Amino acid sequence: MKKMILAVAFLACAAFVTTGMAGDAKKPEPKCPVSGKKIDKDAAVDYNGGKVYFCCMNCPKAFEKDTAKFAAKANYQLYVTGQAKLVKCPITGKALNTDTKIDVGGMPVCFCCENCMGKEKDKKTADQINDIFNDKNFKKGFTVSAK
Repeated sequence: MKKMILAVAFLACAAFVTTGMAGDAKKPEPKCPVSGKKIDKDAAVDYNGGKVYFCCMNCPKAFEKDTAKFAAKANYQLYVTGQAKLVKCPITGKALNTDTKIDVGGMPVCFCCENCMGKEKDKKTADQINDIFNDKNFKKGFTVSAK
């Protein structure tokens, strides 16, 4: 009887842990780089080899008027939507080390070394996005294939 109770408890714990891990793997929803709202796939512009989506038809105008202001969020959206792939360290452009993976707004990002990782791991998500996904670093570390 004791073994049966332990077996049931073990299975319940395993199910709980597995369910929790599956929930953690879900990608974040892409957001409009101008407003931060839910995107509308009909409101889009070409950018850095992919399509960036906005919440409405007014936001692309604001984006094109001051692209530099919204570039990091637009590049992050390219990564979230699967159009961009991390291929090198976004800080140095060197080969990736999977031991340096951090979570940036629900998306995994690796670096070449612990030094590069250390520069970003304790920052707020908004600051990580601005640092890692600015145009300069995005071009060092990511490739884009339009969907």
